[in-house]
Amino acid sequence: MRGDTTNDADLPEAAIQSGLLRAVGAIGSATVASRLLGFLRDMVVARAFGAGPTTDAFFVAFRIPNLLRRLLAEGALATAFIPVFTEFLTVRSREEFNRMLRAVAGALLVALCVVTLVGILLASWIVRIMAPGFSADPEQVRLATRLTRLMFPYLIFVGLAALAMGVLNAHRRFFTGALAPAVLNVGMILSVLMLAPYAEVPILSLAVGMLVGGLGQLLIQIPELRQSGIPLVPSADVSHPAVRRIAGLLGPSVFGLAAVQLSVFVNTFLASLLPHGSISFLYYADRVMEFPLGVFGIAVATAALPPMAEQAARRDRASLRDTLNFALRLSCFVALPATVGLILLRVPITRVLFERGEFGPASTEATAWALGFYAIGLPAFSAARIAAQAFYALGDTRSPVRIGIAAVGLNVLLALAFMGPLAHGGLALASSCASVANLAGLLWCLRRDLGPLGLPRIVMSLAPVSVATALMASWCVLLLHWWPASTSGWVEAGWLGVAVAGSVGLYAAMCAGLRSQELSALVALLRRGRHRASRNLPPEGHR
Repeated sequence: MRGDTTNDADLPEAAIQSGLLRAVGAIGSATVASRLLGFLRDMVVARAFGAGPTTDAFFVAFRIPNLLRRLLAEGALATAFIPVFTEFLTVRSREEFNRMLRAVAGALLVALCVVTLVGILLASWIVRIMAPGFSADPEQVRLATRLTRLMFPYLIFVGLAALAMGVLNAHRRFFTGALAPAVLNVGMILSVLMLAPYAEVPILSLAVGMLVGGLGQLLIQIPELRQSGIPLVPSADVSHPAVRRIAGLLGPSVFGLAAVQLSVFVNTFLASLLPHGSISFLYYADRVMEFPLGVFGIAVATAALPPMAEQAARRDRASLRDTLNFALRLSCFVALPATVGLILLRVPITRVLFERGEFGPASTEATAWALGFYAIGLPAFSAARIAAQAFYALGDTRSPVRIGIAAVGLNVLLALAFMGPLAHGGLALASSCASVANLAGLLWCLRRDLGPLGLPRIVMSLAPVSVATALMASWCVLLLHWWPASTSGWVEAGWLGVAVAGSVGLYAAMCAGLRSQELSALVALLRRGRHRASRNLPPEGHR
Protein backbone atom coordinates (compact mmCIF):
# COMPACT_ATOMS: atom_id res chain seq x y z
CA MET A 1 0.00 0.00 0.00
CA ARG A 2 1.37 3.43 -0.93
CA GLY A 3 1.20 6.64 1.04
CA ASP A 4 0.01 10.05 -0.12
CA THR A 5 2.93 11.12 -2.25
CA THR A 6 2.85 10.67 -5.98
CA ASN A 7 5.13 9.16 -8.53
CA ASP A 8 6.98 11.27 -11.07
CA ALA A 9 7.96 8.30 -13.19
CA ASP A 10 5.43 8.92 -15.94
CA LEU A 11 5.60 12.71 -15.89
CA PRO A 12 7.43 14.59 -18.64
CA GLU A 13 10.24 16.94 -17.72
CA ALA A 14 7.98 20.00 -18.18
CA ALA A 15 5.47 18.64 -15.63
CA ILE A 16 8.21 17.98 -13.07
CA GLN A 17 9.55 21.50 -13.61
CA SER A 18 6.04 22.87 -13.18
CA GLY A 19 5.70 21.05 -9.87
CA LEU A 20 9.04 22.41 -8.72
CA LEU A 21 8.09 25.96 -9.72
CA ARG A 22 4.75 25.64 -7.95
CA ALA A 23 6.49 24.55 -4.76
CA VAL A 24 9.04 27.35 -5.09
CA GLY A 25 6.16 29.81 -5.44
CA ALA A 26 4.53 28.57 -2.23
CA ILE A 27 7.78 28.59 -0.28
CA GLY A 28 8.94 31.88 -1.75
CA SER A 29 5.70 33.73 -0.99
CA ALA A 30 5.77 32.55 2.62
CA THR A 31 9.45 33.39 2.91
CA VAL A 32 8.86 36.92 1.59
CA ALA A 33 6.46 37.52 4.47
CA SER A 34 8.95 36.07 6.93
CA ARG A 35 11.90 38.07 5.57
CA LEU A 36 9.95 41.32 5.52
CA LEU A 37 9.00 40.77 9.13
CA GLY A 38 12.66 39.93 9.77
CA PHE A 39 13.69 43.30 8.35
CA LEU A 40 11.06 45.00 10.50
CA ARG A 41 12.46 43.12 13.50
CA ASP A 42 16.00 44.28 12.71
CA MET A 43 14.81 47.85 12.20
CA VAL A 44 13.14 47.77 15.62
CA VAL A 45 16.25 46.27 17.22
CA ALA A 46 18.58 48.73 15.49
CA ARG A 47 16.45 51.68 16.56
CA ALA A 48 16.20 50.50 20.16
CA PHE A 49 19.75 49.24 20.74
CA GLY A 50 21.96 50.48 17.86
CA ALA A 51 25.32 48.78 17.28
CA GLY A 52 27.68 48.48 20.23
CA PRO A 53 28.82 46.25 23.12
CA THR A 54 25.27 45.36 24.23
CA THR A 55 24.07 44.37 20.77
CA ASP A 56 27.36 42.55 20.14
CA ALA A 57 26.65 40.46 23.25
CA PHE A 58 23.13 39.70 22.04
CA PHE A 59 24.21 38.75 18.53
CA VAL A 60 26.90 36.41 19.85
CA ALA A 61 24.26 34.67 21.97
CA PHE A 62 21.76 34.82 19.09
CA ARG A 63 24.22 33.16 16.69
CA ILE A 64 23.87 29.84 18.50
CA PRO A 65 20.08 29.31 18.31
CA ASN A 66 19.96 31.07 14.95
CA LEU A 67 22.55 28.68 13.54
CA LEU A 68 20.59 25.77 14.95
CA ARG A 69 17.44 27.17 13.35
CA ARG A 70 19.12 27.37 9.96
CA LEU A 71 20.60 23.93 10.21
CA LEU A 72 17.42 22.36 11.56
CA ALA A 73 14.54 24.25 10.00
CA GLU A 74 16.31 24.98 6.71
CA GLY A 75 18.83 22.19 6.46
CA ALA A 76 20.04 19.07 8.19
CA LEU A 77 16.90 17.76 9.88
CA ALA A 78 14.75 18.22 6.78
CA THR A 79 17.51 16.72 4.65
CA ALA A 80 17.72 13.67 6.90
CA PHE A 81 13.95 13.31 7.34
CA ILE A 82 12.61 13.75 3.82
CA PRO A 83 14.35 10.85 2.03
CA VAL A 84 13.22 8.45 4.78
CA PHE A 85 9.72 9.91 4.98
CA THR A 86 9.36 9.84 1.18
CA GLU A 87 10.40 6.19 1.03
CA PHE A 88 7.85 5.21 3.69
CA LEU A 89 5.12 7.19 1.95
CA THR A 90 6.02 5.62 -1.38
CA VAL A 91 6.39 1.92 -0.53
CA ARG A 92 4.94 1.39 2.97
CA SER A 93 1.47 1.48 4.46
CA ARG A 94 0.05 4.51 6.22
CA GLU A 95 0.11 2.68 9.54
CA GLU A 96 3.83 1.97 9.15
CA PHE A 97 4.47 5.61 8.32
CA ASN A 98 2.59 6.85 11.38
CA ARG A 99 4.41 4.40 13.66
CA MET A 100 7.75 5.49 12.22
CA LEU A 101 6.91 9.19 12.65
CA ARG A 102 5.96 8.83 16.31
CA ALA A 103 9.19 6.96 17.00
CA VAL A 104 11.24 9.66 15.30
CA ALA A 105 9.42 12.40 17.24
CA GLY A 106 10.17 10.65 20.56
CA ALA A 107 13.86 10.16 19.80
CA LEU A 108 14.19 13.74 18.55
CA LEU A 109 12.56 15.20 21.66
CA VAL A 110 14.97 13.34 23.94
CA ALA A 111 17.99 14.43 21.89
CA LEU A 112 16.86 18.08 21.83
CA CYS A 113 16.35 18.18 25.59
CA VAL A 114 19.80 16.69 26.24
CA VAL A 115 21.55 19.13 23.87
CA THR A 116 19.64 22.06 25.40
CA LEU A 117 20.67 21.08 28.94
CA VAL A 118 24.31 20.71 27.90
CA GLY A 119 24.18 24.07 26.13
CA ILE A 120 22.82 25.83 29.21
CA LEU A 121 25.49 24.29 31.44
CA LEU A 122 28.32 25.19 29.05
CA ALA A 123 27.01 28.62 28.05
CA SER A 124 29.91 30.59 29.53
CA TRP A 125 32.44 28.41 27.70
CA ILE A 126 30.51 28.71 24.45
CA VAL A 127 30.58 32.51 24.70
CA ARG A 128 34.30 32.56 25.44
CA ILE A 129 35.02 30.30 22.48
CA MET A 130 32.82 32.25 20.08
CA ALA A 131 33.92 35.73 21.19
CA PRO A 132 37.36 35.66 22.84
CA GLY A 133 37.61 39.42 22.34
CA PHE A 134 34.93 39.86 25.00
CA SER A 135 37.40 38.78 27.69
CA ALA A 136 38.48 42.38 28.14
CA ASP A 137 34.95 43.29 29.26
CA PRO A 138 33.66 40.87 31.97
CA GLU A 139 30.25 42.55 31.99
CA GLN A 140 29.85 41.84 28.27
CA VAL A 141 30.76 38.19 28.86
CA ARG A 142 28.20 37.91 31.66
CA LEU A 143 25.46 39.47 29.53
CA ALA A 144 26.20 37.21 26.54
CA THR A 145 26.24 34.15 28.80
CA ARG A 146 22.93 35.10 30.40
CA LEU A 147 21.35 35.62 27.01
CA THR A 148 22.70 32.30 25.72
CA ARG A 149 21.25 30.37 28.63
CA LEU A 150 17.90 32.06 28.27
CA MET A 151 17.65 31.36 24.53
CA PHE A 152 18.96 27.78 24.37
CA PRO A 153 15.53 26.14 25.01
CA TYR A 154 14.52 27.59 21.66
CA LEU A 155 16.29 24.57 20.19
CA ILE A 156 13.53 22.26 21.44
CA PHE A 157 10.80 24.28 19.75
CA VAL A 158 12.62 24.78 16.46
CA GLY A 159 13.65 21.11 16.31
CA LEU A 160 10.07 19.90 16.63
CA ALA A 161 8.96 22.58 14.17
CA ALA A 162 11.57 21.27 11.72
CA LEU A 163 10.17 17.76 12.12
CA ALA A 164 6.68 19.05 11.36
CA MET A 165 7.98 20.91 8.32
CA GLY A 166 9.82 17.82 7.06
CA VAL A 167 6.65 15.74 7.25
CA LEU A 168 4.59 18.39 5.46
CA ASN A 169 7.25 18.80 2.77
CA ALA A 170 7.33 15.04 2.18
CA HIS A 171 3.58 15.35 1.54
CA ARG A 172 4.39 18.19 -0.92
CA ARG A 173 2.93 20.79 1.46
CA PHE A 174 5.38 23.68 1.71
CA PHE A 175 3.59 26.92 2.58
CA THR A 176 2.95 26.58 6.31
CA GLY A 177 6.45 25.35 7.16
CA ALA A 178 8.00 28.22 5.20
CA LEU A 179 5.70 30.70 6.96
CA ALA A 180 6.62 29.48 10.46
CA PRO A 181 9.75 31.69 10.86
CA ALA A 182 7.49 34.74 10.49
CA VAL A 183 6.02 33.86 13.87
CA LEU A 184 9.49 34.10 15.42
CA ASN A 185 9.93 37.60 14.02
CA VAL A 186 6.54 38.69 15.34
CA GLY A 187 7.45 37.41 18.81
CA MET A 188 10.75 39.32 18.87
CA ILE A 189 9.18 42.55 17.56
CA LEU A 190 6.45 42.49 20.19
CA SER A 191 8.97 41.73 22.92
CA VAL A 192 10.98 44.86 22.13
CA LEU A 193 7.91 47.07 21.90
CA MET A 194 6.09 45.67 24.95
CA LEU A 195 8.74 44.30 27.32
CA ALA A 196 11.96 46.25 26.72
CA PRO A 197 10.74 49.53 28.31
CA TYR A 198 10.01 47.71 31.56
CA ALA A 199 12.93 45.25 31.72
CA GLU A 200 15.86 45.84 34.07
CA VAL A 201 18.15 44.81 31.20
CA PRO A 202 16.12 45.82 28.11
CA ILE A 203 17.88 43.54 25.63
CA LEU A 204 16.78 40.47 27.63
CA SER A 205 13.31 41.09 26.20
CA LEU A 206 14.60 39.87 22.83
CA ALA A 207 15.49 36.51 24.33
CA VAL A 208 11.99 36.16 25.78
CA GLY A 209 10.50 37.05 22.42
CA MET A 210 12.64 34.42 20.74
CA LEU A 211 11.30 31.68 23.03
CA VAL A 212 7.69 32.74 22.49
CA GLY A 213 8.24 32.94 18.74
CA GLY A 214 9.90 29.52 18.70
CA LEU A 215 6.88 27.93 20.32
CA GLY A 216 4.70 29.69 17.78
CA GLN A 217 6.73 28.17 14.92
CA LEU A 218 5.63 24.74 16.09
CA LEU A 219 2.03 25.61 16.94
CA ILE A 220 1.29 27.23 13.57
CA GLN A 221 1.91 23.90 11.80
CA ILE A 222 -0.28 21.77 14.08
CA PRO A 223 -3.61 22.50 12.32
CA GLU A 224 -2.29 21.40 8.91
CA LEU A 225 -0.75 18.28 10.45
CA ARG A 226 -4.10 17.36 11.99
CA GLN A 227 -5.93 18.14 8.75
CA SER A 228 -3.58 15.75 6.94
CA GLY A 229 -4.00 13.04 9.58
CA ILE A 230 -0.33 13.18 10.56
CA PRO A 231 0.40 12.21 14.18
CA LEU A 232 3.21 14.11 15.89
CA VAL A 233 2.72 12.54 19.32
CA PRO A 234 6.11 11.10 20.46
CA SER A 235 6.47 7.43 21.32
CA ALA A 236 9.19 5.58 23.22
CA ASP A 237 10.03 3.30 20.28
CA VAL A 238 13.51 4.79 19.86
CA SER A 239 14.83 1.48 18.49
CA HIS A 240 12.77 1.83 15.31
CA PRO A 241 15.00 1.26 12.23
CA ALA A 242 14.00 4.66 10.78
CA VAL A 243 15.45 6.39 13.85
CA ARG A 244 18.83 4.78 13.21
CA ARG A 245 18.67 5.65 9.52
CA ILE A 246 17.86 9.30 10.21
CA ALA A 247 20.56 9.48 12.88
CA GLY A 248 23.04 8.09 10.37
CA LEU A 249 22.08 10.79 7.87
CA LEU A 250 21.81 13.62 10.37
CA GLY A 251 25.41 13.95 11.50
CA PRO A 252 26.89 14.13 8.00
CA SER A 253 24.00 16.34 6.89
CA VAL A 254 24.92 18.91 9.53
CA PHE A 255 28.50 19.12 8.31
CA GLY A 256 27.61 18.93 4.64
CA LEU A 257 25.05 21.76 4.77
CA ALA A 258 26.77 23.82 7.47
CA ALA A 259 29.80 25.13 5.57
CA VAL A 260 28.23 28.56 5.18
CA GLN A 261 26.88 28.62 8.73
CA LEU A 262 30.14 27.50 10.30
CA SER A 263 31.77 30.34 8.41
CA VAL A 264 29.42 32.65 10.31
CA PHE A 265 30.83 31.30 13.57
CA VAL A 266 34.35 31.89 12.29
CA ASN A 267 33.44 35.45 11.39
CA THR A 268 31.88 36.05 14.81
CA PHE A 269 34.97 34.68 16.54
CA LEU A 270 37.33 36.91 14.54
CA ALA A 271 35.03 39.95 14.54
CA SER A 272 35.12 39.95 18.35
CA LEU A 273 38.83 40.81 18.00
CA LEU A 274 37.97 43.88 15.87
CA PRO A 275 36.56 47.22 17.12
CA HIS A 276 33.19 47.31 18.89
CA GLY A 277 30.25 47.00 16.52
CA SER A 278 31.97 44.71 14.03
CA ILE A 279 29.80 41.72 14.97
CA SER A 280 26.66 43.82 14.60
CA PHE A 281 27.77 45.19 11.21
CA LEU A 282 28.28 41.66 9.91
CA TYR A 283 24.95 40.55 11.33
CA TYR A 284 22.95 43.34 9.68
CA ALA A 285 24.78 42.85 6.35
CA ASP A 286 24.10 39.11 6.49
CA ARG A 287 20.43 39.78 7.15
CA VAL A 288 20.13 41.88 3.98
CA MET A 289 21.92 39.25 1.91
CA GLU A 290 19.65 36.54 3.30
CA PHE A 291 16.55 38.10 1.75
CA PRO A 292 17.15 36.97 -1.85
CA LEU A 293 18.89 33.82 -0.59
CA GLY A 294 15.95 32.79 1.57
CA VAL A 295 13.16 33.89 -0.75
CA PHE A 296 14.51 32.02 -3.76
CA GLY A 297 17.76 30.13 -3.14
CA ILE A 298 16.62 28.17 -0.10
CA ALA A 299 13.10 27.91 -1.56
CA VAL A 300 14.44 26.15 -4.67
CA ALA A 301 16.64 23.84 -2.56
CA THR A 302 13.73 22.94 -0.29
CA ALA A 303 11.35 22.32 -3.18
CA ALA A 304 13.89 20.25 -5.13
CA LEU A 305 14.64 17.71 -2.40
CA PRO A 306 11.35 15.70 -2.38
CA PRO A 307 11.28 15.06 -6.17
CA MET A 308 15.02 14.29 -6.24
CA ALA A 309 14.60 11.90 -3.31
CA GLU A 310 11.79 10.10 -5.11
CA GLN A 311 13.80 9.94 -8.35
CA ALA A 312 16.80 8.56 -6.45
CA ALA A 313 14.60 5.95 -4.77
CA ARG A 314 13.47 4.81 -8.26
CA ARG A 315 17.12 4.92 -9.44
CA ASP A 316 16.02 7.33 -12.18
CA ARG A 317 19.26 9.30 -12.35
CA ALA A 318 18.45 10.92 -15.68
CA SER A 319 15.38 12.60 -14.17
CA LEU A 320 17.37 13.53 -11.09
CA ARG A 321 19.98 15.24 -13.28
CA ASP A 322 17.22 17.12 -15.11
CA THR A 323 15.67 18.31 -11.84
CA LEU A 324 19.06 19.38 -10.50
CA ASN A 325 19.93 21.20 -13.72
CA PHE A 326 16.65 23.10 -13.76
CA ALA A 327 17.00 24.03 -10.08
CA LEU A 328 20.51 25.38 -10.66
CA ARG A 329 19.36 27.41 -13.66
CA LEU A 330 16.52 28.89 -11.61
CA SER A 331 18.99 29.79 -8.89
CA CYS A 332 21.31 31.58 -11.33
CA PHE A 333 18.35 33.38 -12.91
CA VAL A 334 17.63 35.20 -9.64
CA ALA A 335 20.98 35.19 -7.82
CA LEU A 336 23.06 36.94 -10.49
CA PRO A 337 20.94 40.12 -10.79
CA ALA A 338 20.38 40.12 -7.02
CA THR A 339 24.15 40.12 -6.50
CA VAL A 340 24.70 43.09 -8.80
CA GLY A 341 21.78 44.98 -7.27
CA LEU A 342 23.00 44.45 -3.71
CA ILE A 343 26.52 45.57 -4.57
CA LEU A 344 25.43 48.74 -6.35
CA LEU A 345 22.64 49.74 -3.96
CA ARG A 346 24.24 48.52 -0.73
CA VAL A 347 24.48 51.96 0.91
CA PRO A 348 20.92 53.21 0.25
CA ILE A 349 19.51 49.77 1.12
CA THR A 350 21.31 49.78 4.47
CA ARG A 351 20.38 53.41 5.16
CA VAL A 352 16.67 52.89 4.42
CA LEU A 353 16.44 49.69 6.45
CA PHE A 354 18.48 50.55 9.52
CA GLU A 355 19.62 54.17 9.83
CA ARG A 356 17.50 55.58 12.63
CA GLY A 357 17.78 56.00 16.39
CA GLU A 358 21.06 54.59 17.69
CA PHE A 359 22.08 53.35 14.22
CA GLY A 360 23.84 56.32 12.63
CA PRO A 361 25.61 57.11 9.32
CA ALA A 362 28.88 55.52 10.45
CA SER A 363 27.05 52.26 11.17
CA THR A 364 25.41 52.45 7.74
CA GLU A 365 28.76 52.77 5.96
CA ALA A 366 30.29 49.95 7.99
CA THR A 367 27.34 47.61 7.35
CA ALA A 368 27.26 48.42 3.62
CA TRP A 369 31.00 47.69 3.46
CA ALA A 370 30.35 44.13 4.64
CA LEU A 371 27.21 43.74 2.49
CA GLY A 372 29.12 44.33 -0.73
CA PHE A 373 31.53 41.52 0.06
CA TYR A 374 28.78 39.14 1.20
CA ALA A 375 26.82 39.77 -2.01
CA ILE A 376 29.70 38.53 -4.15
CA GLY A 377 29.07 35.01 -2.89
CA LEU A 378 25.27 35.01 -3.22
CA PRO A 379 25.11 32.86 -6.42
CA ALA A 380 27.44 30.28 -4.86
CA PHE A 381 25.59 30.29 -1.53
CA SER A 382 22.32 29.58 -3.37
CA ALA A 383 23.61 26.96 -5.80
CA ALA A 384 25.57 25.09 -3.12
CA ARG A 385 22.38 24.49 -1.13
CA ILE A 386 20.77 22.92 -4.18
CA ALA A 387 23.81 20.79 -5.04
CA ALA A 388 24.01 19.50 -1.46
CA GLN A 389 20.37 18.37 -1.63
CA ALA A 390 21.22 16.14 -4.59
CA PHE A 391 23.79 14.29 -2.49
CA TYR A 392 21.31 13.62 0.29
CA ALA A 393 18.66 12.51 -2.18
CA LEU A 394 21.23 9.94 -3.35
CA GLY A 395 22.06 8.90 0.21
CA ASP A 396 25.67 10.11 -0.12
CA THR A 397 26.56 11.69 3.22
CA ARG A 398 30.33 11.57 2.94
CA SER A 399 31.11 13.78 -0.03
CA PRO A 400 29.35 16.91 1.29
CA VAL A 401 31.07 16.45 4.66
CA ARG A 402 34.54 16.36 3.15
CA ILE A 403 33.83 19.30 0.88
CA GLY A 404 32.19 21.30 3.66
CA ILE A 405 35.09 20.82 6.05
CA ALA A 406 37.55 21.86 3.34
CA ALA A 407 35.48 24.99 2.64
CA VAL A 408 35.42 25.94 6.32
CA GLY A 409 39.19 25.51 6.52
CA LEU A 410 39.63 27.74 3.48
CA ASN A 411 37.30 30.31 5.06
CA VAL A 412 39.46 30.45 8.19
CA LEU A 413 42.66 30.97 6.19
CA LEU A 414 41.12 33.65 3.99
CA ALA A 415 39.50 35.41 6.95
CA LEU A 416 42.86 35.65 8.72
CA ALA A 417 44.41 37.03 5.54
CA PHE A 418 41.66 39.55 4.73
CA MET A 419 40.64 40.89 8.15
CA GLY A 420 43.81 43.00 8.44
CA PRO A 421 43.44 45.14 5.31
CA LEU A 422 39.63 44.95 5.01
CA ALA A 423 38.54 44.73 8.68
CA HIS A 424 35.10 43.10 9.05
CA GLY A 425 34.59 43.38 5.28
CA GLY A 426 37.45 40.91 4.86
CA LEU A 427 35.52 38.36 6.94
CA ALA A 428 32.53 38.71 4.61
CA LEU A 429 34.77 38.34 1.56
CA ALA A 430 36.33 35.19 3.02
CA SER A 431 32.86 33.64 3.40
CA SER A 432 32.03 34.42 -0.22
CA CYS A 433 35.26 32.93 -1.54
CA ALA A 434 34.80 29.80 0.56
CA SER A 435 31.25 29.39 -0.76
CA VAL A 436 32.55 29.41 -4.34
CA ALA A 437 35.08 26.70 -3.47
CA ASN A 438 32.34 24.71 -1.72
CA LEU A 439 30.09 24.85 -4.80
CA ALA A 440 32.92 23.86 -7.15
CA GLY A 441 33.71 20.81 -5.01
CA LEU A 442 30.06 19.75 -4.81
CA LEU A 443 29.52 20.00 -8.57
CA TRP A 444 32.72 18.11 -9.33
CA CYS A 445 31.71 15.21 -7.08
CA LEU A 446 28.15 15.19 -8.45
CA ARG A 447 29.49 14.92 -11.99
CA ARG A 448 31.64 12.03 -10.87
CA ASP A 449 28.64 10.22 -9.36
CA LEU A 450 25.85 11.15 -11.79
CA GLY A 451 27.66 11.79 -15.03
CA PRO A 452 27.32 15.01 -17.07
CA LEU A 453 25.14 17.54 -15.26
CA GLY A 454 24.28 19.58 -18.33
CA LEU A 455 26.65 22.41 -17.41
CA PRO A 456 26.69 23.70 -21.04
CA ARG A 457 22.93 24.18 -20.71
CA ILE A 458 23.47 26.17 -17.52
CA VAL A 459 26.16 28.29 -19.19
CA MET A 460 23.89 28.97 -22.16
CA SER A 461 21.12 30.08 -19.81
CA LEU A 462 23.54 32.63 -18.32
CA ALA A 463 23.87 34.50 -21.64
CA PRO A 464 20.47 36.26 -21.54
CA VAL A 465 20.74 36.59 -17.76
CA SER A 466 24.10 38.37 -18.06
CA VAL A 467 22.91 40.78 -20.75
CA ALA A 468 19.76 41.60 -18.79
CA THR A 469 21.79 42.06 -15.61
CA ALA A 470 24.12 44.51 -17.40
CA LEU A 471 21.10 46.61 -18.46
CA MET A 472 19.77 46.50 -14.90
CA ALA A 473 23.16 47.60 -13.56
CA SER A 474 23.19 50.58 -15.92
CA TRP A 475 19.82 51.65 -14.55
CA CYS A 476 21.10 51.43 -10.97
CA VAL A 477 24.25 53.42 -11.78
CA LEU A 478 22.17 56.11 -13.48
CA LEU A 479 19.87 56.44 -10.48
CA LEU A 480 22.81 56.55 -8.09
CA HIS A 481 24.22 59.46 -10.12
CA TRP A 482 20.92 61.35 -9.68
CA TRP A 483 20.37 60.23 -6.08
CA PRO A 484 19.52 63.20 -3.82
CA ALA A 485 22.44 64.11 -1.56
CA SER A 486 20.28 64.72 1.48
CA THR A 487 16.69 63.62 1.79
CA SER A 488 14.20 62.47 4.35
CA GLY A 489 13.89 58.78 5.05
CA TRP A 490 10.59 58.54 3.16
CA VAL A 491 11.99 60.25 0.07
CA GLU A 492 15.00 57.97 -0.03
CA ALA A 493 12.78 54.94 0.50
CA GLY A 494 10.80 56.09 -2.53
CA TRP A 495 13.96 56.42 -4.61
CA LEU A 496 15.05 52.97 -3.52
CA GLY A 497 11.63 51.57 -4.42
CA VAL A 498 11.89 53.09 -7.89
CA ALA A 499 15.41 51.67 -8.27
CA VAL A 500 14.34 48.16 -7.27
CA ALA A 501 11.07 48.15 -9.25
CA GLY A 502 12.80 49.55 -12.32
CA SER A 503 15.58 46.98 -12.01
CA VAL A 504 13.12 44.09 -11.81
CA GLY A 505 11.09 45.43 -14.75
CA LEU A 506 14.09 46.02 -17.00
CA TYR A 507 15.58 42.64 -16.12
CA ALA A 508 12.34 40.79 -16.83
CA ALA A 509 11.73 42.69 -20.08
CA MET A 510 15.24 42.00 -21.37
CA CYS A 511 15.04 38.31 -20.39
CA ALA A 512 11.72 38.09 -22.23
CA GLY A 513 13.22 39.72 -25.30
CA LEU A 514 16.14 37.28 -25.21
CA ARG A 515 13.75 34.35 -24.69
CA SER A 516 15.10 33.16 -21.37
CA GLN A 517 13.84 29.61 -20.77
CA GLU A 518 13.63 30.16 -17.01
CA LEU A 519 11.44 33.25 -17.39
CA SER A 520 9.29 31.40 -19.93
CA ALA A 521 8.75 28.58 -17.45
CA LEU A 522 7.75 31.03 -14.73
CA VAL A 523 5.34 32.88 -17.01
CA ALA A 524 3.81 29.64 -18.27
CA LEU A 525 3.19 28.52 -14.71
CA LEU A 526 1.45 31.80 -13.85
CA ARG A 527 -0.74 31.58 -16.95
CA ARG A 528 -1.84 28.03 -16.10
CA GLY A 529 -3.37 29.24 -12.90
CA ARG A 530 -1.99 31.72 -10.39
CA HIS A 531 -4.76 30.85 -7.94
CA ARG A 532 -3.53 27.22 -7.72
CA ALA A 533 -0.01 28.30 -6.72
CA SER A 534 -1.35 30.66 -4.05
CA ARG A 535 -3.35 27.77 -2.54
CA ASN A 536 -0.24 25.53 -2.52
CA LEU A 537 -1.88 22.80 -4.63
CA PRO A 538 0.32 20.22 -6.37
CA PRO A 539 0.44 20.06 -10.17
CA GLU A 540 -2.25 18.09 -11.94
CA GLY A 541 -0.08 15.03 -12.41
CA HIS A 542 0.48 14.80 -8.68
CA ARG A 543 -3.05 14.98 -7.43
